[in-house]
Amino acid sequence: MFEMFQLPFMVQAFAAAVITGILLSYMGVHVVGRGIVFVDLALGQISSLGVAFAAFIGTGVTSIPLIFTLSGALLMSFINIRDKRLKQEAIIGIFYAFASALTVLLISKTAHGDSDIQEVLFGNILSVSWSQISSLGIVFGAILVVQLVFFKKFFALTESFEHGVNHMIGIFNVWNFLFYISIGLAIVFAVKINGVIPVFSYLIIPAVSAIMLTKNKAGVLIIAMVISVLGGFFGLNFSFKYDFPAGSSIVAVLGGIFLIASVYRIIKGIVSKKAVVESH
Repeated sequence: MFEMFQLPFMVQAFAAAVITGILLSYMGVHVVGRGIVFVDLALGQISSLGVAFAAFIGTGVTSIPLIFTLSGALLMSFINIRDKRLKQEAIIGIFYAFASALTVLLISKTAHGDSDIQEVLFGNILSVSWSQISSLGIVFGAILVVQLVFFKKFFALTESFEHGVNHMIGIFNVWNFLFYISIGLAIVFAVKINGVIPVFSYLIIPAVSAIMLTKNKAGVLIIAMVISVLGGFFGLNFSFKYDFPAGSSIVAVLGGIFLIASVYRIIKGIVSKKAVVESH
């Protein structure tokens, strides 16, 4: 099980997976609580659009994706739906579809279009370097510090979304703005290494699985982070042993954990109902 750590590039891949998974699973609890699961896909795709645009014009490989993603995060922080016929997810979904179409159009003009699209979707975590991991650690560490320092503020805002009073945040809310900028920064650096789909999976699957396993708020955070680390470890192990793509393997393992959590939730519900019936 630990044979993969004999190879330096697998150690680097696991380090990147742990750093990525821990922060994104934490942010994912907010994303799921707010009901904006499309935000990751949309921002991830906007980041990829920035990469494709930079490749198309031949400059700004780092700066352009960052500008694109932060601009998208800024725009999304201003989304405040008052019409009950519309949902925030619908607007974010439009961002995702539009950015996806533009990305494919630009990549189709590159020399290795199909392989480039594959890398945009699932990344290439096995080729990550220690310098990239250091940059990822610094950026993610700074974001985590901000999240921890203003922990109560961010969770109070997320709870307002959970209770359906998000209309009270107004047109501009500094904490909502900081949240979107934080997740935008996290995604632009994570997508560069992991790809859009694994980043989306790290954000959503651990959080949803943890919510299925416990109602305790602190427990949800801890379990989500543990699931993200397990998903990275067993996903890379599966990739190493059976020669499958690393990004797809991590997503598949996280999906498997979600299925286990779902079965647990179903069984727990059946047992609880049976206990209630027997008590009467």
